[in-house]
Amino acid sequence: MRDFAVNVRAAVPPSWLVARLSDRLADLGGYPSAADERRAVHAVAARHGRAEDEVALLAGGAEGFALLARLQPRLAALVAPSFTEPDAVFAAAGVPVTHVVLDPPFRLTGAQVPAEADLVVIGNPTNPTGVLHSREEILALRRPGRIVVVDEAFADAVPGEPQSLAGEALPDVLVLRSLTKTWALAGLRVGYALGPRDILRRLTAQRAHWALGTLQLEALAACNTPSAVRDAEAGAYRLAALRAEMVAGLTRLGLECVPGRAPFVLFSVPEAERVRKRLADRGIAVRRCDTFVGLDGQYLRAAVRQEWPVLTEALAEALR
Repeated sequence: MRDFAVNVRAAVPPSWLVARLSDRLADLGGYPSAADERRAVHAVAARHGRAEDEVALLAGGAEGFALLARLQPRLAALVAPSFTEPDAVFAAAGVPVTHVVLDPPFRLTGAQVPAEADLVVIGNPTNPTGVLHSREEILALRRPGRIVVVDEAFADAVPGEPQSLAGEALPDVLVLRSLTKTWALAGLRVGYALGPRDILRRLTAQRAHWALGTLQLEALAACNTPSAVRDAEAGAYRLAALRAEMVAGLTRLGLECVPGRAPFVLFSVPEAERVRKRLADRGIAVRRCDTFVGLDGQYLRAAVRQEWPVLTEALAEALR
């Protein structure tokens, strides 16, 4: 099937990254080295202007969510619609959860987070809406005794990353980042957390030894070099232009797209599940959205792809 459902930006990593990872295959007979870990931590810290003890390397950004229950919140507030992993993690750990559901167009304006929530999770830009919140709006969620967790898995898809908090050393803000989507590393799972050292210690306590493998550490070091960051920035500008073209194509079909800045587009469509199945019959996969808290059965999400005209042509037929 033509895949517009998964948000990984390319089918394969860039050739230079494949070469760097390939060069390390001969090292897989040994355990990951402390030197490799230090090199990866140094690269991440230098990229974001953080101290090295404010960096925790992760097996994908999603591992950061899997570890959140170790912070032992009394009440976790999840700003929705959003990535559903925290729901599953907190439910399994018996952590009470409340959803702060945003109405279309899914902005933070007027959001009511319970005062007793001591942990808040928000995506920026948010999956699946693609909405990019301002730094000021997110920082306004801070309260004494509360940790704000910002999922920035798609932040490097925004030119200049103007709303990112990754470079802010704040005592109560934890930022989760992923390299999986931009660098086509879904089969390797690579990410990191940025935050105060005491929170990171609680987050990563009791992890297994060698929590990341040699190739993951190499990818972290490689994708955070200045040249790689420049490549990602150039890619973000190309993506923004391509997204605008795709949104225009969907709009011409009479579909309403949620204004966003992510490498995917959330759009409303009548009888979304019927349309999704008709697209599948034509060999095109898009993401259903009724599984996200705060979204009904009138939305679909599609990754931004160069082949977007294939999607809009199939949609035109599916809508008849």
